[in-house]
Amino acid sequence: MVGGGQLARMTHEAGIPLGIKFKLLSDTPQDSAAQVVGDVVIGDYRDLDTLREFARGCDVITFDHEHVPTEHLRALEADGIPVRPGPDALVHAQDKGVMRAKLDEIGVPCPRHRIVTDVEDVAAFAAEGLAEGAGGDGFPIILKTVRGGYDGKGVWFVRSIEDAAEPFRAGVPVLAEEKVDFVRELAANVVRSPHGQAVAYPVVESQQVNGVCDTVIAPAPGIPDELALQAEELALRIAKELGVVGHLAVELFETPDGRILVNELAMRPHNSGHWTQDGAITSQFANHVRAVLDLPLGDPRPRAKWTVMVNVLGGDYPDMYYAYLHCMARDPQLKIHMYGKDVKPGRKVGHVNTYGEDLDDVLERARHAAGYLRGTITE
Repeated sequence: MVGGGQLARMTHEAGIPLGIKFKLLSDTPQDSAAQVVGDVVIGDYRDLDTLREFARGCDVITFDHEHVPTEHLRALEADGIPVRPGPDALVHAQDKGVMRAKLDEIGVPCPRHRIVTDVEDVAAFAAEGLAEGAGGDGFPIILKTVRGGYDGKGVWFVRSIEDAAEPFRAGVPVLAEEKVDFVRELAANVVRSPHGQAVAYPVVESQQVNGVCDTVIAPAPGIPDELALQAEELALRIAKELGVVGHLAVELFETPDGRILVNELAMRPHNSGHWTQDGAITSQFANHVRAVLDLPLGDPRPRAKWTVMVNVLGGDYPDMYYAYLHCMARDPQLKIHMYGKDVKPGRKVGHVNTYGEDLDDVLERARHAAGYLRGTITE
C-alpha cells in the first residue's frame, strides 16, 4: 500500500485475519500506518525509482491517497505490477477536470462547471448562471484546483471577483462550479472487484464543519427509498464505467427538489465509510482488501438500525488517553479508533463509532465521546 496514513493503518488491520503480508511505502517512520506495519519502506511516492523498488515482489499495489503521479502508475503496470485501482480509473479522483468531463460524458448529474483561465473568466462563468433578466453578478461560486485538494484545502468559496485571484496562484488549472443549494451532503460507498463483482453500502449523511467531515450517520435519516436506491445505483454505475477496482466513495449533494448531484470521487477507503468498521457485516477496509486481491466481496449490510461515526479532532489537550476511563465507563458499547498521530488543533487524530436502535441516543453518545476525547466536553 502506497501511503502511510490512517487509511493504510486500518486497511492493514482488516487484512490481518486473512494472513495478508502487507508492505507499506510511507513518508516517515512516524506515519500512522508505519507505526504498526511490519514491512515498511520509507521513501517518496513521487519518485519512480522508489516506487519500482518498493513494488518488487508485490502481488498488487493499492493506495491510501490519490497523489501518486499517473505516469508512474502506468510505468508500474508496464513492469507487470497490478495497480488497483489502475491509472485509467484513478485519474478521475486525481484530477477534478478529468472527473467532470467523464461524468458529463456518461450522463451523471453534476453541478454546473467548467475550467476557468483567469479572474475575468471566473466573472464570465458566474454571470452564465444568472437566469435571463435576473440582476446581480452570479456570485457566490466555488473554485477548486483540479489536483491536490483534500479536506477543504484547494477549495475556495468566492463571493466576488475580488476573491477570485487566490486559486490561480497555485499554478494549476482551476475548476469553477456553481454554488449548489443543497439540503444536505450524502455519500454512496461501493466496492468493485477486478472481475466485476460489486457491493453497495447504505447511503449515509455526511456533516461537514469548516470543510472537514465531522459526523456520518448510517443510513441517511429520512432518505426516501427511491433516492437511496438511485444513489447506490449511480455509484455502482460510476465504478463500472470508470473501471474502479477497490473502494469508491461518491460524495453527493441532495437538492431541495429531491435530486442528487455528484460533488467528489475518492478511490480508496473514505471517511464516510469509517462507520462500517463496527456497523457493517464487512467493513469498507476488509472489502477493499478483498477487491484488490480479487477475492469474493463481503456482505455490506448494517448490523444495527443506526450507526454514527464522529471524527476526533485535536484540541488543546495533547494526551487524549486519560479520557478513555470516562468514555469507556460511560458507554461500554463505544468503539474508539485512534490513529497514533501527534495531537494538533483541528487535526484528525481518530474517530468513534456508536450504534443502536434510537438515533438521538446514538448521536449523543458519539458526540459526547468525541468531544470528551478532544477536551471540549469535561463531564
